[in-house]
Amino acid sequence: MKRFFAQLYIWVLLVILYAPLVFIAIFSFTESKVLGNWKGFSTRLYQNLLTGDMQGNSSLLQAVENTLLIALVAAALATLLGTVAAIGIHNMTGRSRQAITFLNNIPMINPDIITGVSLFLLFVFLHISQGYTTVVLAHITFCTPYVVLSVLPKLRQMNPNIYEAALDLGATPGVALRKVLIPQLRGGMISGFILSFTMSLDDFAVTFFTRGTIGLDTMSTYIYTDARKGGLTPELRPLMTIIFLIILILLVVINLRQQRLEKKTKRI
Repeated sequence: MKRFFAQLYIWVLLVILYAPLVFIAIFSFTESKVLGNWKGFSTRLYQNLLTGDMQGNSSLLQAVENTLLIALVAAALATLLGTVAAIGIHNMTGRSRQAITFLNNIPMINPDIITGVSLFLLFVFLHISQGYTTVVLAHITFCTPYVVLSVLPKLRQMNPNIYEAALDLGATPGVALRKVLIPQLRGGMISGFILSFTMSLDDFAVTFFTRGTIGLDTMSTYIYTDARKGGLTPELRPLMTIIFLIILILLVVINLRQQRLEKKTKRI
């Protein structure tokens, strides 16, 4: 009975998590403007989304473009800064390392709305015009700690003598960093980049407070504005479905690759 109820609990939890996504995916194949009203199978919403023919809602494609651009730039720069910061923290000792690690964890625990308001006040105080630049800087700020957290375990697992051996053999610190440390840390850096990209893609509060009044919209702010008008653009349904499928495929590929690597490691 315990096993039965444990499995039942897992299946109920999975249904609660994925039923809304399946519901949206199903109704993305109908032309109804109201979610839940089936008007027959149609791919018209997908055609509208891909061609930009959305009856005055072409700003959705601009919001998607802004979201992807900001997420890619922020994730790339956060990965670079986070990796360098992780190497610096790893080389610290004693209380200095504990203090910096503690400070690095604060932005991850801090509520997004507090981070957004704080950065907004900072940009106003520094007289920085809000727009793409402030949004990207804000996203880098809250993404970098996640990269540090992803890279530090790889540094702890790495043999410290490898880097010192490279220096003894005549490599400069830059060459040793590029050809010795980076290959060892690549797994953590990729994880940090993916996590940063996802966090930036999903963010609303920080973006809302740092985008200014120039009309810059990401997907989250666009959906918020659209919902306040009394309804959601129908083309959001196929967009959400496509994003979910892309993420699902990436997860499957990453898991299969990890399983293959584990099998090769066991054989060796």
